[in-house]
Amino acid sequence: MSQPVLKLQNLNKSFGALKATSDLSMTVMPGEIHALIGPNGAGKTTLIQQIYGALKPDSGQVSLNGSEITALSVPDRVRAGIGRSFQISNVLMDFTVMENGIIAEQARLGQSFRFLQPAFSDARLIEGAIAILQRVGLEKRAKQRVGDLAHGERRMLELALALAASPSLLLLDEPMAGAGPEDSQRMAEIIEGLRGKVAILLIEHDMDAVFRLADRLTVMVEGAVIAAGTAAEISANEAVKLAYLGGEE
Repeated sequence: MSQPVLKLQNLNKSFGALKATSDLSMTVMPGEIHALIGPNGAGKTTLIQQIYGALKPDSGQVSLNGSEITALSVPDRVRAGIGRSFQISNVLMDFTVMENGIIAEQARLGQSFRFLQPAFSDARLIEGAIAILQRVGLEKRAKQRVGDLAHGERRMLELALALAASPSLLLLDEPMAGAGPEDSQRMAEIIEGLRGKVAILLIEHDMDAVFRLADRLTVMVEGAVIAAGTAAEISANEAVKLAYLGGEE
């Protein structure tokens, strides 16, 4: 059996009397789409922050590709192979779509950001940026200012920029939140197309999309894992129905 891309062992995180993560263990395997679901307040965001490095667990271990990264900073975790696309967009709103792509290509190549204007006319960087945009179908928006894009298109751009660094693990937090039906469908198709290419940990409230996309699911309630398995197994799990799925509006 192949080694997990992500392995969490007995993670604990408390805020005063609130136990946000309780002895939590899980794995994400190479190339799989793994959904993390649970009601509001279950601890999903706190867990993602511990994986990404924004929060340190009180105890437990985070390992990426067999190496422990629990003590690593956020930048070091990015260099180790973690990419993210979060609810709050981190694209450069006053730059064009192409310029955002060029900056991502510079980062991928390890180049300095000090000379942006020359970079924006660098043929090699432009070629790389176009390839980045083509992964999410935004090459026709290349000259458009990012702030003028639809919300769903900005989320696609954010995903493209995260993929530019070729991460081994991609954290997707609500990629379809706030997007219209057409953009949500397009995002789902893009995520589906990444299956087998990069390990994905997905948080998404659209349960139809989750059950359509996920190879495996982990269900959290009050900071703890109550179930893990395939979509069929989770759908049939009585504890999950009681704690979460049955309560969905």
